[in-house]
Amino acid sequence: MRGVMRVLHIMAARGNGGAELYSTDVMLSLHMAGLTQRVVMHPAAPRSRELRHAGMAVETGPLRLPLRPLIRHALHRLIERMQPDLIHCWLRRAAELVPAHTGVPVIGWFGNYKDLRPFAHCDWFVGCTPDMAESMRERGAPPDRVAYVPTFPSVMPQAPVSRQSLDTPDDAPVLLVLSRLHPAKGLETLLDALPLLPRCHVWLAGEGELKAALAAQAARLGIADRVHFLGWRSDRGALLAAADICVLPSRYEPFGTVILDAWSADVPLVACAAAGPRAHVRDGDNGMLVPIDEAPALATAMQRVLDDPALAARIVAGGRRDYEAHFTRQAVTAQWLALYERVLSARGR
Repeated sequence: MRGVMRVLHIMAARGNGGAELYSTDVMLSLHMAGLTQRVVMHPAAPRSRELRHAGMAVETGPLRLPLRPLIRHALHRLIERMQPDLIHCWLRRAAELVPAHTGVPVIGWFGNYKDLRPFAHCDWFVGCTPDMAESMRERGAPPDRVAYVPTFPSVMPQAPVSRQSLDTPDDAPVLLVLSRLHPAKGLETLLDALPLLPRCHVWLAGEGELKAALAAQAARLGIADRVHFLGWRSDRGALLAAADICVLPSRYEPFGTVILDAWSADVPLVACAAAGPRAHVRDGDNGMLVPIDEAPALATAMQRVLDDPALAARIVAGGRRDYEAHFTRQAVTAQWLALYERVLSARGR
């Protein structure tokens, strides 16, 4: 019988995006499942303290080094000390940094449709949607070394955040966005839709490069008093509990874990038809789906949800059904454990 599995995770990103959140959530779930793990993270990674508090070993030293050859050398020494059973690289930069010829199977995780070349030192390739996994095969990844493992939401049930604390009237419909303030996220479209929804307030929970531009757009449209920049928040459950609609207006979204956040929190979802929402959201059944970059269509869909309680209840029920069938933390963690066993079994052949 195999002993306790030892896994080395490398997550070199430093931000607060969905991929960073999800990777940390997976590590915590695998820790609870009994795996021995060591995590290499950037010193600025926001959740390193949470991992340490859970009892996991976190290494930031390698990613403090200035040059890639030095980082690879430090990782090679760490691998020699730890003797992991497998190495799990989260996203492109981690895959670029992992040393070659470690003698340990390496998993590369994709949160996007990326070129395979940066993943040259990976033996296995994992996509977070079936289409993403298929695109890896089409671009030359060995078909028997490609897998699909979905994401899961990590929203914890919380009491609703006080609207007064966010300068929002108690009777105003709240449109919640959980997103980086990035051009791919289509936030300009949502602001363009807001003048057509004169009672609604928007909560933008996230940080990013577009904050000043979005604030200027809101001022031009005369809606600045109804657009609230909340910054990075760790209380997504409380925000969802207080919101009337969760909006995903992205013009580019390979998956969109926000879909699962809304479904698991029983909040009506309205999304633009980027790749991820288009593959998972059925209009009028588990959410509302509208064309990308079309503010009037987005406004119409949100107004329909606000005006029709039966429609809102139907899409909430459909989202809850899909979440419980495919995307719970327990179900996805079991898939990761099964994949790790598959990787180790293939190594033994």
